[in-house]
This record gives sequence, C-alpha cells and structure tokens, in this order.
Amino acid sequence: MHPLQHPRNAALVGIIFVVIAFFYWALPPLDHFHIDYAGVTMLGVLGVAMAIMAYVLVAGSSND
Repeated sequence: MHPLQHPRNAALVGIIFVVIAFFYWALPPLDHFHIDYAGVTMLGVLGVAMAIMAYVLVAGSSND
C-alpha cells in the first residue's frame, strides 16, 4: 500500500517551516525587536527543501 494516496500532499510537510518563518518575520516588529532576515530566509528555504524531498521520497516509494 502506498503511504499516501496522492504524493503531492507530501509537500505539506514543508509548510510548517514556512509558517515558522512567517511568525519569525511577523512577530518581532510587534515588540520592536530586530528581525533576523537571514533566519527567515533559511527557514523559508528549508521549508521548500523539505517539501520537495518529502515528495521525492513518497513518489519514489513502492506501491506494495
């Protein structure tokens, strides 16, 4: 049995990192803190990479 009915749904794995990056970017101005743009960028790119890798792993798995 395939782990997911639709392998494209595996891309949702990376959404959590993108959401964390959004909060990491959006919350500091509320308390007048410095925004670390490098951290926001890396979290966003990590989310994209995780989504692509999850899709590749699930799409390449056997259909047993």
